[in-house]
Amino acid sequence: MSELLYEDDLPGNSHWSLQLAAGTALRLTDIEGGANVGMLFYNPHNLLERYNAPDTLKCQHTFKLTAGHCLYSDMGHIFCSIVEDTTGWIDTVAGTTNKAMVNQRWGERDYQHDRNNWKQNGYDSFLVEIAKYGLGDRDLAANLNLFSKVATDEDGALVYAPEHSKAGDSITLRFEMDTVVVMNSCPHPLNPAEQYPHKGVHFEVLRADPVQDDDLCLNSRPENGRGFENTRRYCLGLGIAK
Repeated sequence: MSELLYEDDLPGNSHWSLQLAAGTALRLTDIEGGANVGMLFYNPHNLLERYNAPDTLKCQHTFKLTAGHCLYSDMGHIFCSIVEDTTGWIDTVAGTTNKAMVNQRWGERDYQHDRNNWKQNGYDSFLVEIAKYGLGDRDLAANLNLFSKVATDEDGALVYAPEHSKAGDSITLRFEMDTVVVMNSCPHPLNPAEQYPHKGVHFEVLRADPVQDDDLCLNSRPENGRGFENTRRYCLGLGIAK
């Protein structure tokens, strides 16, 4: 990565969205440890196209995501590639919290009474952000949970790893096509913490280096080579150089 274009913090219990261009990268850093960033992707030129978790996992023959993996749309394009991940595991199966879940686990609060100490949930946070693009609840998809690890036990039950992400851990996504990035810093739905976690992240938008022939994400699976080519052809129609 080269030139820093923009940086800011996403505080705990917050949500935000931004449009990133092909050829840029988004680096997120866990500020104090224990962060969770729920994330979704949409195509700004065709908002019907969005992140597809099943295709992302099955075409790369994996249950977890980390550096070397690509994040696919439901039309076979690669939104972005994971070029750096010091955590070694990104959850993409456990979903997000909703209001009832948060109220049951951590007690009910609302903004009118508690201001910035109120307890947001991932589902409503996603809805607030995608509404800015004319989207609604039927446009939500299975989301990523960056900085979070969910494995399976011997019986096949999902098991959350509470100490997975440490302060200073970072994840960098390189965008292969123009993408609307929607994110929130609400707790992971399996987080067993007794108190509602307020864990923020720092993020940077950078100019990405061009993809080389020996690129890890390009070569980690034969399917990714085809995904990159499919994305390149699509971007040609938008006038985006790849």
